[in-house]
Amino acid sequence: MNVEAVFIDRDGTIGGTGHFIHPKDFNLYPFSKTALEVLKDNNIKTFACTNQNRISRGQATIDDFYNEFIAYGFDDAFICPHSPNDDCDCRKPKPGLLLEAAKKYNLDLSNTVFIGDVGSTDMLAAHSVGAMKILVRTGWGQSSLDKYRDTWVGIEPDYIAENLLEAVNWIVKLGTADKKQ
Repeated sequence: MNVEAVFIDRDGTIGGTGHFIHPKDFNLYPFSKTALEVLKDNNIKTFACTNQNRISRGQATIDDFYNEFIAYGFDDAFICPHSPNDDCDCRKPKPGLLLEAAKKYNLDLSNTVFIGDVGSTDMLAAHSVGAMKILVRTGWGQSSLDKYRDTWVGIEPDYIAENLLEAVNWIVKLGTADKKQ
């Protein structure tokens, strides 16, 4: 697979607890910066893809999140600021953010990967556009696999990783194996 880009969820995937933490107080997991650097070293575009409904409540701004992602080394960030009650097309599990990125960067979404910790949002959004799906066990990942598995029944991740770095290493290894064939 020629991976054009990797979409990465924020809360519970690159850091934090899975719950809202304002960008000024957010901490990456110790391995997240390395994972992003590995993608860069392999010329794979990285895009943050996140629901942040606290923006609609005035608790943060899109710029707060966007600037955070750029500071971490992401190429771009696609952020849904709407509340769960809004009928928007961009709130995961809807594919609006992924479609926006595809249009902006001329991506074939079947050549992209989505890494996230929530089956009912991240994995469903990725599945709806034909992207490869990697679920990490950090954040809500483990409970997505057992306690909340009924919320995304019928969808299987392509890979289950302990964390973001393991997911990224799997992507790179997959790409390297394809080039040897």
